[in-house]
Amino acid sequence: MGKLQSKIKHNTYRYRTEGYVEENGSTKVVQEYKQAHTDAVNSVTAVNSDICVSGGKDKMVVAYNWRCGDIMKQFKGHEREITKVACVFGTNQLFSASRDKTAILWELNGNLQPIQQFLGHDMVVTGLAVSPDSSQICTGSRDNTLCMWDIKTGECLQKATISRNLVTHLCWIPGEPLMLQTSEDKSIRIWDSRRLQVAHKFPVKQHIQTYCDVSPDGYNCVSCSSGFGGEGCEATLWDLRQTRGKICEYKGHFQTVTSCVFLPNGLSVIPAIATSSYDSKVKIWNQDTGACLFTLPLDGSGPLASLAICDTSSLLCASFNSGIHLLRINNSKGLQMQEVATF
Repeated sequence: MGKLQSKIKHNTYRYRTEGYVEENGSTKVVQEYKQAHTDAVNSVTAVNSDICVSGGKDKMVVAYNWRCGDIMKQFKGHEREITKVACVFGTNQLFSASRDKTAILWELNGNLQPIQQFLGHDMVVTGLAVSPDSSQICTGSRDNTLCMWDIKTGECLQKATISRNLVTHLCWIPGEPLMLQTSEDKSIRIWDSRRLQVAHKFPVKQHIQTYCDVSPDGYNCVSCSSGFGGEGCEATLWDLRQTRGKICEYKGHFQTVTSCVFLPNGLSVIPAIATSSYDSKVKIWNQDTGACLFTLPLDGSGPLASLAICDTSSLLCASFNSGIHLLRINNSKGLQMQEVATF
């Protein structure tokens, strides 16, 4: 099982903030690997430097070797589509959340059966974060609740409810007993995981906050917004350590921004952020100034749903229409992206 064929695209374009430049006579070869899913992919994350895990509308959780184009494992246990997948990088444990109101623990090197199920939400589970020591997970739902679970026993240790807090995403803050959460109530909250209480709430934005990520040093976080026609459709950088205020905004997408990630340190001389959107584009931004450094349109992909860093120069992007896209980032002539493969 491996790559099936190559798809050749001619006359590719480089889109930059000042417009686009046509690469006359250039040819871009995109490898087509065996498809991981049979329908829209909602979430993807890296398990290690070779393997990613993804989930989507086909109800499957798939572990995939993105370097050679092989399906490693296909896990089936959810009754409805997968909304989120999560793991601690470099570990054997994989987690998935679903519209069936549950979360499930799987083992990459185990059998195909669920290791543990987490039952207790009344609506779709839309947030999923694993503690850095892999002892607990936190789930969030459209039922306005967050739940903290013991991974070994499946017991719900704590539960917190906030009116109108329809959770869209959760992630852990490195080196802290804290989590970051975005919501359909346009808020970004910091939660203390020890008591499952809100430790801080950032100023409310004008649009639904769809996703969040924390910088590897834990000093900053980024969230992104819903929107249409360029209204909203932005990502926002926040300070986590001192003022806990807004630092910068990244505006240029024309539809809902679905994912935002900090690019690895050392990739360029300037810190950078990547975003994906329903407008079928992935953008790279100067983290400090908000300038758009590069835009990659993924033609035919439909809405883009999720981004994941998989090594120091590779980025995975999940889409509704064309599976998962492997993107390569290089800094030989300024930060640039190229589509390398789909699966």
